[in-house]
Amino acid sequence: MVDPLTSGSTILLVLVALAAFAVVVTAIKVAVKLAVRLGLVAAVVLAALYAAGIVSP
Repeated sequence: MVDPLTSGSTILLVLVALAAFAVVVTAIKVAVKLAVRLGLVAAVVLAALYAAGIVSP
């Protein structure tokens, strides 16, 4: 699987590296957004549970 990539031109290798970098950056952005949303939901749920008296500090 690596052989076709290494036998290509330098420009092709650079393009493949840029595409891989773009995929990694996009995945990290999505992961951060999900983590922030989950954190906000968890904070709201914990605040509601605290207000209801189910959990104590």
